[in-house]
Amino acid sequence: MARAWISACLAVLLWLGWATPARAAQACTPINEKEVAQLFDQWNSALASGDADQVVALYSSDALLLPTLSSEPRTSPAGIRDYFNGFLAGEPQGHIDSRSIQLGCNEAMSAGTYSFRFADGHQVKARYTFVYVFSDGRWQIQHHHSSLMPSA
Repeated sequence: MARAWISACLAVLLWLGWATPARAAQACTPINEKEVAQLFDQWNSALASGDADQVVALYSSDALLLPTLSSEPRTSPAGIRDYFNGFLAGEPQGHIDSRSIQLGCNEAMSAGTYSFRFADGHQVKARYTFVYVFSDGRWQIQHHHSSLMPSA
């Protein structure tokens, strides 16, 4: 079930044009599941820094962020920075609760559930998808969707 959902998400992203002919012409940069998991750890460390610019630096210049605690899509580095300036004020500590990873040519996707504990003690549980692309010599977040878990 989860693999079918992830495959469907990848198909939609491809259909929307995330996979361009220019990307297809590039040689594939290898990445494995452990390295994709480390990309989340890198992002989580940037959150722990409290510096929104460190977080924004992990996103591509044309990234799309559909954030957990805002209904406003963020489509620019300035918009992503604005969201994280507010989010980081709560001093979040992220934790992966479940994860499924798919690998492609210069693309990787990690999707599942994660939770955040904030300095004031409250916790937020959410579903997430990170789509990473290899561009400009590094792995970058191209698309990040995070939504609160539905109530039971």
